[in-house]
Amino acid sequence: MIRRSWLSAMTAATCLTGWTFTANAAPLPASNPFAAESTLPYHAPPFNLIKDSDYQPAFEQGMVEQAEEISRIANNPEAASFENTIAAMERSGRLLDRVNEAFSGVYSANTNPTLDKVQEIIGPKLSAHEDSIYLNPKLFARVQYLHARQDALGLNAEQKQVLDVYYQAFIHAGAQLSDADKAKLRDLNTRLSKLETLFQQKLLAATKAAALVVSDKAKLAGLDDAALTNALNAAKDRKLTDKWLLPLQNTTQQPQLAALTDRETRQALFEQSWNRAEKGGENDTRETIATLAQLRAQKAALFGYPNYASYVLFDQMAKTPEAVHSFISQIVPALATEQKREVRDLQSLIERSTPKGSTSFQLKPWDWSYYADQLRKEKFNFDENQVKPYFELNTVLQDGVFFAANRLYGITFKRRTDIPVYNPDVTVFEVFDKDGSALGLIYFDYFQRDNKNGGAWMSNFVGQSTLLGTKPVVYNVANFAKPAAGQPALISFDDVTTMFHEFGHALHGLFASQTYPIVSGTSVARDFVEFPSQFNEHWALDATVLNHYARHYKTGAAMPAILVTQLKKAAKFNQGYKFGEVVSAAELDMDWHSLSASAPKQDVDTFEKTALSKMGLDTENVPPRYRSSYFLHIWANGYSAGYYAYLWTEMLDDDTFAWFEKHGGLTRQNGQRFRDMILSRGHTQDYGPMFRAFYGKDPDIGPMLASRGLADDTQK
Repeated sequence: MIRRSWLSAMTAATCLTGWTFTANAAPLPASNPFAAESTLPYHAPPFNLIKDSDYQPAFEQGMVEQAEEISRIANNPEAASFENTIAAMERSGRLLDRVNEAFSGVYSANTNPTLDKVQEIIGPKLSAHEDSIYLNPKLFARVQYLHARQDALGLNAEQKQVLDVYYQAFIHAGAQLSDADKAKLRDLNTRLSKLETLFQQKLLAATKAAALVVSDKAKLAGLDDAALTNALNAAKDRKLTDKWLLPLQNTTQQPQLAALTDRETRQALFEQSWNRAEKGGENDTRETIATLAQLRAQKAALFGYPNYASYVLFDQMAKTPEAVHSFISQIVPALATEQKREVRDLQSLIERSTPKGSTSFQLKPWDWSYYADQLRKEKFNFDENQVKPYFELNTVLQDGVFFAANRLYGITFKRRTDIPVYNPDVTVFEVFDKDGSALGLIYFDYFQRDNKNGGAWMSNFVGQSTLLGTKPVVYNVANFAKPAAGQPALISFDDVTTMFHEFGHALHGLFASQTYPIVSGTSVARDFVEFPSQFNEHWALDATVLNHYARHYKTGAAMPAILVTQLKKAAKFNQGYKFGEVVSAAELDMDWHSLSASAPKQDVDTFEKTALSKMGLDTENVPPRYRSSYFLHIWANGYSAGYYAYLWTEMLDDDTFAWFEKHGGLTRQNGQRFRDMILSRGHTQDYGPMFRAFYGKDPDIGPMLASRGLADDTQK
């Protein structure tokens, strides 16, 4: 997942009514670490100097400075030119960029009450600031003037794209609305900004509070020693004596459900997850999201769109909600058939496993992972715990993730211990290009913390731009269980896949080669940005790569061939569930954002039940990966009407991997072609032509269904 910072030139403008800039505010004192550009390598944030109290004044002054810069651009008496208008906007806001990028990264991964308060205060002000840019009529007039004459300006291809992106951003932010509608927009955006912040904070608190506390160790039968130690330490961290605590991940299913033999414990853990944000009280998110959905629909109506999904998708590769629904409809038949088969198989296993004289039971969501794991062992003689000793986190990173990147792109990595970090768990590497030149920095923050948002993501501390003279400083964040002191960090193959996924995003950022920030690196559509990351997952199972990193943490021995075969077979197992939970989440997202402005505020549980029941999928046994009430992607992280992107880009990545396999697989030549035609292009051209240039034709769904084991004989 890509984590967007608040102030992005491509985000829709939002505004706080009545908030004004203090044009003559005093500059930041030199003691504030954001007052001047960082002197660290690559202008990395000086986290050793930054205090929580430094963020708010830097935000305030950063907005003042950019407001003054924008005013000078808008009121420039000279005729508009690309240089004095578009390039000038791209150069503006350097202080604001510095503080915003650092704060966004730390707030998501290492927050505290002080930072929570900063976000509450600054979020609406940032929205107001963005509105002051995009709703400035004089500024828009200059952009509009240039856009109408672009063919006569002598622009290069990137400049033409930048001009068009800016023009569309102004239109989409409300530049052409009437004054009355602009006032309505400001009010809506104010409320939306506050509600998104409120949702994020409620969910973080709800997820922490919903961790399952167990008093009887016997109720945790099935967990291995490392998992038990982690649970015991997690309880101790919360001052709980003689208890075990299972923190929740952000998804519906929890990893421990595959191992827990006690059905009551499984049910309790599942229900804690499913109901985490629906317990009533201050952390219940339902009222917040019902209002968010309603206000988003009203905002879309101001622009003449029938619903928020249509408003969002205007610049995506899919273009329309109808195209998304058509795409998903191609998946559902084969997926529904697979789900029915898997339910039959699991129910049969339950009945075969029930001791004589005991009563069997019907499969429930909290049983699925456990019995699927048992069935996988039976079918493939495969146990997840058999492979974990071969997946030590640092070895996977350096001998797997880095190794694959070196083989494909020629890049190398060097650990940097002199770069300050915001938490001791974070490590930093410098990245060098194939010719040995410096490419950028990457931070890794892999372990779960109570003050970290759930899931995994990538973003930038510093964006790439030759105009600004900056190289990329990127980070990957995840939520893996932290081992006890002195113990190795052994991870699951799902975690391995997550590492490759997020590093795919990092490559997209590191290979950015643009002049202008607005089109640089990962500044692309939601249904394109997950393409490089999901493509990179394929190398986790490549024979050469797997053999290089899948080494026993004690002996260094390679994973036995028979275990490799079992792992690869098991990777396509249980796709009715794994694929189904994502498809149903994508449809749930689209349903929420297909509401019209005239629709009444929804009862969340009723709406969700209705939406799930009409999908044609088994959403009772296979609930969505995220329930409405804890769907962080769509309510606070910029994936509203965009969660389908994971499916859409899976189609793109499977098409691409099929191309790689046809042309020799893991080679420098193939990697260079992918880098040149996709990873280094940013948003310098439209996505359809960019993909077709690489793949040779429009994307097709066949390789994706085949990869998931869902293709019929013709598709195979």
